[in-house]
Amino acid sequence: MVDVKPIARRAQISALGTAQRGLSCVSSLSTDPLCQLIARKLRRKCSPQQIAGWLKRKHPNEAQRRVSHETIYRSLYVQTRGVLKRELQECLRSPRAIRRSRHVTQKGLKLRKIKDAIPISERPPEVEDRAVPGQWEGDLIVGSNNSYIATLVERHSRFVMLAKVENKDIQSVITALIKQARKLPRELYKSLTWDRGSEMAGHRKFTMATKIDVYFFDPQSPWQRGSNENTNRLLRQYFPKGIDISGFRQAELSATARQLNERPRKTLQYHTPAEKFEACVAATR
Repeated sequence: MVDVKPIARRAQISALGTAQRGLSCVSSLSTDPLCQLIARKLRRKCSPQQIAGWLKRKHPNEAQRRVSHETIYRSLYVQTRGVLKRELQECLRSPRAIRRSRHVTQKGLKLRKIKDAIPISERPPEVEDRAVPGQWEGDLIVGSNNSYIATLVERHSRFVMLAKVENKDIQSVITALIKQARKLPRELYKSLTWDRGSEMAGHRKFTMATKIDVYFFDPQSPWQRGSNENTNRLLRQYFPKGIDISGFRQAELSATARQLNERPRKTLQYHTPAEKFEACVAATR
């Protein structure tokens, strides 16, 4: 009978050695090239999980050039000290030490009526499975003093576009959305699904100007717009709740969208939305 204890001990020692290498790496952020790369990614708002997944995709056979997201978190919250720790912690998506439930009650909301609204149930099947590019979700994020930004995310690639809107009125929102739609090839903008906000009461004008079909999510059904909900949550790193976002120029919004599109995503096997979308653009040529 084989004695498995020595084998188990060797495996444990090997695992500990790997873990220690990772931890010491991130704790020396100022000197190690890998750790400097991690710090740069953190400063560009990439999450530890995105960084770890991207490194694994880039260096599948080089363990010394990879590190787990648990190691990055542990280094930020436990090992490192001083200014560098605080600076990089501020780059994390959530500044809270303890996560709270995000469940919110929606009781008492009045269901909005939009004339000639086409419900999400009538969207073509290819929109649901994300296989065909060109299907977008949209919404507004809100700042103080009645300031707004229109957010658009493409379901296949998770590619994001941001549009400056002067106000939440129908004319401002529809004009901004038409302008954004005309920046893209027709093959890459086939449908738009939006919340039942009053700003989209002019959806027929948008469709007439762009030939893009508009569908509407069911009331009180945030799970139907998962891509856009997640995108808006990511954007709160750049536009925290409570700030006036009316002062941001379109060029600044486009730069923010570009940075978000260059983050590797777990759902894309740690490719970036920009890479996926550029492949779609190339396919239309």
